Amino acid sequence: MSRSRNKVGTYSTQWGANALATRTIAGGTESVINVGGTPYRLHTFTSTGTLSVTTNAPMNVECLVIAGGGGGGVGGGGAGGYFDGGVLLAAGTSYTVTVGAGGAVTGVGVPTTGSNSVFASITMSGGGGGGHIDPSSGAAGGSSGGSRNTTGLGAPTVGQGFTGGQSSANTGGGGGGGAGVAGGNGTGVTGGSGGNGLSSSITGTAVTRGGGAGGAGATADGVGGTGGGAAGDSNLAGTANTGGGGAGAYDNSQQAGGSGVVYVRYPIG
Repeated sequence: MSRSRNKVGTYSTQWGANALATRTIAGGTESVINVGGTPYRLHTFTSTGTLSVTTNAPMNVECLVIAGGGGGGVGGGGAGGYFDGGVLLAAGTSYTVTVGAGGAVTGVGVPTTGSNSVFASITMSGGGGGGHIDPSSGAAGGSSGGSRNTTGLGAPTVGQGFTGGQSSANTGGGGGGGAGVAGGNGTGVTGGSGGNGLSSSITGTAVTRGGGAGGAGATADGVGGTGGGAAGDSNLAGTANTGGGGAGAYDNSQQAGGSGVVYVRYPIG
């Protein structure tokens, strides 16, 4: 087996001949998809479950692991940590698959960070919540939340996402960071745009996930990042099973982040 890394860190895998008939995995919602004329078995987890492996040897699989997105403040919620690549599974082993929930919004505009998603050796960090009045900095996370200041940007988790945008104090919030790019800065009373997510074809169809949310502004709001990030002041949560960030808002209508997801696939012929 050989691998090649592309510029966003995902792996493409060239599978040689092997005894696939003796390699069995069970768990999640199972389906068969066609990828370039080759059938693959796809395991989908939208909630926490177990993946059980019965093999006569370790087995390489492809997986997409996304954590829950951050909740909105005035700044937009950051996207959940994003991994699209390969992992080696041990023979005869059962793995707990944890799918992270989106960060809720509690109290008066107090956002929370999303929950981690975990599969095998991979742990993706929940997206950071957007900054509000206290604290005004966007929280750290897989991608960090948008800030409401210029001094306290939360840090994204290395290799999992990008930073949220910033803004002048008491004006428009920055956009939440996305899996693909950083969130935009708020300008004066305008909210920053959420950072865009990344596209994956693990399900057999290209889908973009991991978008940061737009920040809120007094006169104009930031657009949501592609891949499930909500637009600022839209009263929308991040899209479920994308790890998208929740909408930022000036009042008490901030929204929760979107839940994460885990996909696992391998060829069966």
